Amino acid sequence: MKIGELARQGDVTHEAIRHYVHQGLIHAGRDPNNGYQYFDEEALRRVRFIQRARTLGFSLREIGDIFAHTDHGDSPCPMVRDLLSARLPQIRAQIQELEALADRMEHALQAWSDMPDGAPNGHTLCRLIEHWNEPNVSSSTSSPATSPAATATGRINE
Repeated sequence: MKIGELARQGDVTHEAIRHYVHQGLIHAGRDPNNGYQYFDEEALRRVRFIQRARTLGFSLREIGDIFAHTDHGDSPCPMVRDLLSARLPQIRAQIQELEALADRMEHALQAWSDMPDGAPNGHTLCRLIEHWNEPNVSSSTSSPATSPAATATGRINE
């Protein structure tokens, strides 16, 4: 099959197929009559495998390592388990970081809702960010220094 048919059946772009060939993940033959690349069912199987592996977070380099094990007759399954076991705690930590970022963003939007817009005046770039004080806005207590009025302006009462 030609590159277009492989891309369509594999549900990827032509560029992805070219990249996979360049990375050595799939192999193309050449039609001796016209020089076009052609691909066999093994290439389609690999493209579909690449897509599944990508949904589990595997990089193309790691997928290449999996193919290398397979091509040498070795089972890549222990390596696959080890990679995911090592990556899962990292992903969970990233999720926590993103949740904390979303919380900061929500707090900032809430604090900024009553703040006027300001034009740059040579002393400021963006008042919203410059007056954003994360410890004051994200604090769960309502001490005088972090009262709603203080967090709305981003300033600490003095």
